[in-house]
Amino acid sequence: MGAGGHAKVVVATARAAGFRVAAIVDDAHERWGTILLGVAVSGPSEPMLQDPAAQVVLAIGDNAARRRRAAGARCCFASVVHPSAIIDPTVRLGAGSVVFAGAVIQPDTVLGPHAIVNTAASIDHDCVLGEAVHLAPGVRLAGNVTVGDGAFLGIGVVVIPGVSIGARTTVGAGAAVVHDLPAGVVAVGVPARVR
Repeated sequence: MGAGGHAKVVVATARAAGFRVAAIVDDAHERWGTILLGVAVSGPSEPMLQDPAAQVVLAIGDNAARRRRAAGARCCFASVVHPSAIIDPTVRLGAGSVVFAGAVIQPDTVLGPHAIVNTAASIDHDCVLGEAVHLAPGVRLAGNVTVGDGAFLGIGVVVIPGVSIGARTTVGAGAAVVHDLPAGVVAVGVPARVR
């Protein structure tokens, strides 16, 4: 579900993982009838989200929007992992999680439902990512990092061991997180500071 730029990477990842993309649906009427990577876009999404037999990936980059669409859905949310990703067998992937090309996820890490681990991101041991977390390309999490529900870490963010990042917090591109960050803030810089 979703037909924006993020959906292109989700579709490409799903195909690389061996899935057949049967349909792309979007709630934006202006996208209906367009073609995304050879697949026609239709809508609305609600019938698919309420179909218990449907396997769905929420191809929506915005964390809050992804969580809203998941709420109350009756479909089966599929997790999609690019074949070039390296994921330890002890990792637990939440329903609807997406792991893109070149990502590395180390032992005993837990990804909540609808988490996005973007291109070439790395997550070390014993990390916990909440629901609808989005790690942008090139994010680096050291061991024992906790990232709260709906948090977004921008391109190239680095987080040292044992740090906690609060729910709905945004960390700007290239930041280095060396201390815990509270919920619902924006933090930028090296070291990352709340704006």
